[in-house]
Amino acid sequence: MLSDKVLYIRDLGNCPPAYLNDPARRDFFEIVWLRNEDALHVPQHDFQTLKGDWIYLIPPYRVHQLNKAGKNGVLISFKQELLEGDLKEFLMDVFRMFNIQGEFSCLQVNEETSKGLVAVLQLLEEDYNKPTVNLVMIKALLKVFLLKLIHLKEQHFTLQDINEKRVYEFMLLLENNYKEERTAKFYAAQLGISAKRLNQILKEKLDKTGVQLIHDRLILEAKRQIIHSENTIKEIAYNLDFKDHSYFSRFFKQHAGQTPQEFQLKVKEHVIAHDNTLYS
Repeated sequence: MLSDKVLYIRDLGNCPPAYLNDPARRDFFEIVWLRNEDALHVPQHDFQTLKGDWIYLIPPYRVHQLNKAGKNGVLISFKQELLEGDLKEFLMDVFRMFNIQGEFSCLQVNEETSKGLVAVLQLLEEDYNKPTVNLVMIKALLKVFLLKLIHLKEQHFTLQDINEKRVYEFMLLLENNYKEERTAKFYAAQLGISAKRLNQILKEKLDKTGVQLIHDRLILEAKRQIIHSENTIKEIAYNLDFKDHSYFSRFFKQHAGQTPQEFQLKVKEHVIAHDNTLYS
């Protein structure tokens, strides 16, 4: 279903199981917009209400799968290639908004913002549903929709500089190399700077070092495979290039606070109790 698509839009109430189980789904950014629904997670802020309009922003290679069955709202999924060719500053804002190194981001949308988003979404859906897709128009409308979300989350754009671009380039390199390359020295060399300078930049912008971000990405992929694959813990360790299964277990516990087996058990218990995988 998804292998030949770069964009997928569907009402949540009409989202087929084939989409949720499609292996190609891991390559898509997902925007899950619940309309006048209870939140799928426990709201973290006093100004948030339990019921309302919620937008979940889920990055590619996500760990969690939201239970959207029977919900009122819309699903918008798109591949990164729809954003390519745009300014790196914009792409960095999108990455930050989707919390690319974390599990998901969530925004509660007020009535005024919702009206603006609905207007853009209607135009996007009109073009999406045409017999012949105008990719230029689709890209433009998707960018407007994302810009509105960025504005909602940050209220203003962060001033960009060369170091923001380096962070973006590091993130792309990380996605392609994290399984094999686990030192800041490798990524720094690709960026043409020293490992010390790379760590300074990452610490300033993301409050983490290169190695910490590499480890975060490994744990994120390990969690994703534990939740969504049929592989054993030993097979997952091998897939992530850990030659020693016991070392992988120690690594996972050090960074996730529990063993892979404990995480797997707690996720299963959470799914039974809550019918979604919003367990971190």
